[in-house]
Amino acid sequence: MFYKTALATSVMMLSAGLAHAEETYRIGITQNNVGVDSYQTTYESAFENAAAQNENVDVVVLDAGGDVARQIGQVRNLIQQQVDAIIIWPTNGQAVIPAIRQAHQAGIPVVVTNSKIADAGMEYIAAFSGPDNVQQGASSAEMMCDALDGEGQIVQIAGQPGYTTAMERSGGFEERLAEACPGVEILETQPADWNREKAQRVMENFLTKYDNIDGVYSGDDNMGVGALNAAKSAGRAGDIAFIGATNFAVGYEAIERGEYYGSIYQSPVDDAEAALQTALDVLEGKEVPKMNFFETPKITADNISEFDKPVF
Repeated sequence: MFYKTALATSVMMLSAGLAHAEETYRIGITQNNVGVDSYQTTYESAFENAAAQNENVDVVVLDAGGDVARQIGQVRNLIQQQVDAIIIWPTNGQAVIPAIRQAHQAGIPVVVTNSKIADAGMEYIAAFSGPDNVQQGASSAEMMCDALDGEGQIVQIAGQPGYTTAMERSGGFEERLAEACPGVEILETQPADWNREKAQRVMENFLTKYDNIDGVYSGDDNMGVGALNAAKSAGRAGDIAFIGATNFAVGYEAIERGEYYGSIYQSPVDDAEAALQTALDVLEGKEVPKMNFFETPKITADNISEFDKPVF
């Protein structure tokens, strides 16, 4: 049975699936910003579905709406509720550390999902579950090198400033680009907050400012398609290689049409299920690595047939 409000979802599923009774765990999750893109919406649904399939799990699902102060309040509320574990998709990897420390001091294990927190807070968490965003950035840089044959001028459209995922993808991209193809120059980097419309405006400004742009790296395909749309409107898309990360359905379709060079395939369903399973493993006393990454391969026109189109 599901109980849902604007800020919280309580999911409890009782069925006769096991031959013997097991302890029921109450797990709270506070997400970053479910309304910002379809990845996070799909993640939430997948998390609820995974919890509903486990008769020994009772979950409270919260959404911070991108507000750091709200998320800190949600963590403190979960501590007061004395949940067995807390999963947090951090709105800001630095600002949430004091709240995570409070949970740790209360004896509640914390699993960070999708986007890592700052190193200063790692001692207070039980585990991280999610993609390796530094490696994703590096993989995107390798695709850019291939697309441009090691020479050219590019621009970068980053995610939300201060958000760990955005910083790690940009950092991984920039470091690997300098190693793999020093002949490719990044003209400028601007954020677009994971928003397609903002990315389109950022790209419009880039196109006005620079007569020659050979490639665009975007922190996710939502922004990447915004950049593509701007270039198409300006009649310059055919001269530019577009590369993203977190392959959205719109990015997948653009690769199929030959308008988008490549991206990184990342499943929000895998992301959500891995977070819940990691929390359960911690609660059951299993040996859990501090860092738990799931695979996120490159996707281009050469191998797109190997992947299903994302549902988000």
